[in-house]
Amino acid sequence: MSDEIVVVGLSHHTAPLALRERRSVEPERLAAQLEQLVGGGLVAEGVIVSTCNRVEVYGTAPDPKGAADKVRAFLEHQCEGTEFAGKVGPTVYARRGEAAVRHTFRVAASLDSLVVGEPQILGQVKEAYEAATSAGTVGTLLGRAFTRAFAVAKRVRSETEIAAGTVSVSSVASALARKIFGDLRGRRVLLHGAGEMGEAAAKALAGDDAALTVVNRSQEKAERVASECGGRAADYVQLAEELHRADVVITSTSAPGYVLSADLMRRVAKARRGLPLFLIDIAVPRDVDPRVGHFENVFLYDVDDLQQVAQENLAQRKRAAESAEHIIETEVAEFEAWRRSLSLTPTIVAMRQRYQEIVKAELERTLPRLGDLSSKDKKTLDKMAGAIVNKLLHAPMTELKASNGTSEGPIMVAAAQRLFGTVPGPQDESERPSLVPDGLVAKKTKA
Repeated sequence: MSDEIVVVGLSHHTAPLALRERRSVEPERLAAQLEQLVGGGLVAEGVIVSTCNRVEVYGTAPDPKGAADKVRAFLEHQCEGTEFAGKVGPTVYARRGEAAVRHTFRVAASLDSLVVGEPQILGQVKEAYEAATSAGTVGTLLGRAFTRAFAVAKRVRSETEIAAGTVSVSSVASALARKIFGDLRGRRVLLHGAGEMGEAAAKALAGDDAALTVVNRSQEKAERVASECGGRAADYVQLAEELHRADVVITSTSAPGYVLSADLMRRVAKARRGLPLFLIDIAVPRDVDPRVGHFENVFLYDVDDLQQVAQENLAQRKRAAESAEHIIETEVAEFEAWRRSLSLTPTIVAMRQRYQEIVKAELERTLPRLGDLSSKDKKTLDKMAGAIVNKLLHAPMTELKASNGTSEGPIMVAAAQRLFGTVPGPQDESERPSLVPDGLVAKKTKA
């Protein structure tokens, strides 16, 4: 039985932000988590994708249902002793086989994102894949699936208009800021955090004539982003003062806990003397203590609150999304045909090898009885024996090859193995197609 792909996880479709925060996996913990999954025998190969909107385990196993159950239990165990103990189950989904491949391709192509068409997810999936490759938990099947997913994402972006318009959480946050005020001209916008998400938000705000201020722990990065976006950089020690002045705050740092605490924001709200303050928190884990949203004249939005704006954005690109889905289906069918073919070549090789061994043994037993034969006669007998093997195997091999890539393929291969008494050995890696992008080397899965 050949391995199949399985995906188990939770996302913005199924789980609240607080639970996604609890289950998110920091980069420094990825290797250890992968070791638990693969080294612990839950899956044969493994990749973990952890972003602000999803935590998913991609694996392979000969029994995908059993593997999915094990991974589900693994995810639930991670939340034991927390407020989510016993509540994780309903939020976790599982995809197996063809559905798992389709999910992988859709995630990489940003068709499953909160903001359909956003470009960040592809980079995040690539980083997850590279981390798993470095950890030695990527083998043939996942290697092929992810590199095809990257190619599919590229096709979708080049052949459709899926990325037209507002295409990131950061730009949706910026769009929300515009909806709040109608016009940002002259409004004081504070960008807290100048990482990838923060920089994208700053660029989305550029050109609105807003008074943009960037605050970041790295002053050099804050100054670079501010310079590129026509704003100014403020020293991080002036954060509270800048919060006093701002009309809109977009915050996106990589801090593990609340940076804008309830105590800090209570002091800020008091100093503002009733002036409204809009906080848009696009960080996961969140930067702002959720209690801040209950303060008078403080309006707090997090990534889940961006859903409405994102849905409006999706409606504008519905036709492009439909074209992208068609590409996905074509690519899924091609991948599944390849996967089904994995057991065909080694089965044919094993069948031929078994019959050749039988013929060779019979020749070695019979030749001594024929007396002295010339080398020419022996070659003739060898040639005749080879021809007999080819003719005997012609019909079954023709049927096997004809079924390759169809739903009957695996059944035919299993039947041939049983009828001809052949169990294929490990396939030579040289017979397999290239599975990884240039510059990456897929390591063998740990035993």
